Amino acid sequence: MQKFGTNNLVRGATFFQHAGVSIVYVFMPILAQNLTHSIFEVGLVVASFFLAQILSSLYFGKISDARGKRLVFIQAGFIGCAITFGLHYIADNSLWLLFARLGAGIASGMMVPAMLAYTYESGKDKSRVASVISFHALGWLAGIVAAGIANNEKTIFLVSAAMFLAGLAFSARLPNYTAKEPHIATKKVVSKNKYLFLSLLLRHTGATAVWTILPLVLTQTLGARLYEVSVVYVANTTAAFVLMNLMASRITTKNITKYKIGIGLTVFVFLGMSVMTSWYMAIPFMGLVGATWAFLYIGGSIHLMENNPKSTSTGIFNSTISIANVIGPVIAGTIAFYYNHVAVMYFAVAICVVAFFVSLKIK
Repeated sequence: MQKFGTNNLVRGATFFQHAGVSIVYVFMPILAQNLTHSIFEVGLVVASFFLAQILSSLYFGKISDARGKRLVFIQAGFIGCAITFGLHYIADNSLWLLFARLGAGIASGMMVPAMLAYTYESGKDKSRVASVISFHALGWLAGIVAAGIANNEKTIFLVSAAMFLAGLAFSARLPNYTAKEPHIATKKVVSKNKYLFLSLLLRHTGATAVWTILPLVLTQTLGARLYEVSVVYVANTTAAFVLMNLMASRITTKNITKYKIGIGLTVFVFLGMSVMTSWYMAIPFMGLVGATWAFLYIGGSIHLMENNPKSTSTGIFNSTISIANVIGPVIAGTIAFYYNHVAVMYFAVAICVVAFFVSLKIK
C-alpha cells in the first residue's frame, strides 16, 4: 500500500470515510421512521448526529491546529466511527438510535477538519487538492450504491462499520508529521469570514430541510423503492465527483467565485423539486445539487485554508454545515407537520435566495 503515494492514500482514506457516513445518512429518515411514527422524532434523530458533530469539529479542529498532529485525530475518528456506526445495528428503539447518532457525530466531527487540513498540507501541488477532496463525493456515491444493493435497513450499519475500518487501514500507511498553526481565536476567524459562514448556514439549512423529507417524498408519495432512491442520490454524487476533478485541472475560477456560484445555483434545485410528479424527475435536480455542492465546498474550504488556520477554519466551516443540519430537519418536521412536503421546498427556495445575496458581500 505504501507504493500508492501519499495523495492516493489520502484519497483512499477520504473515500472510505465518506462512504461509511453516506450509507447510513441517506436512509436515516426511513430508518428512524421504522422505530417511531412521529415525524418530529425523526427530525430529532437526524439532527442529533449534527449537533454532536458541531461541538466535536470546533473542539478537535482547534486542538489539531494547536498540536499539529492531524493523523492522531484522523485515526481516532475512524476507530470511533467504526464502533458507533456499528452500534446502530442493535438500536431497537428511537432512544437508542438517538444515542448511537450522538456518538457517531462526535467521532466523525473529530476527523473531518484534520482530514481536510492533512489533504491540503500533504500535497505539494495545491491545484490537485480538489482532485483529492473529490473522493469525498466518490465515497458518498459508493455508500449510496452499497445501501441500494444491501436493500436492508440493518445490514447497512455493518457495512458502514467495515468501511471505516478500511479507511483506518489506509490512514495507517500515511506519513505522520507535525504542522502547528498560529493561534487565532475562533471568534476572529468567524468575524473575518462572517458572510461566508452566514450564507453557508442559510443555504444548507434550506438544503437539509429538503433532504430530511426527500426520502419520504420519494418512497411514500412518489412510490420509489430503496434502490430507486439510491439512483436519485447517485446523480448527486457523480456530478460532484466529476466537477471537483475538473476544478483540479480545467476550472480555474477564483475559489470564492466558485463558492458564490454554488450558493446561487441551489435556488433552481428546489424550484424544480417542488413540481416533481414522479421519482425519476428528481434525478436531474440531484445532478444539479452535486454541481452546486462541488462549487461551494471546494471554493469555500480552500478559500478558508488559504487565508486562515486550516483545521480551525474548516472546523468552523463543517460545524456551520452541521448547525444547518440540526436546524433544517427540525424546520422540515415542523413545516411538514403543519402544512405539507411541498411547503418545505418553498421554504428552501426562499432561504437560498437570501443566502445568495449574503454571499455577494464576501470580498
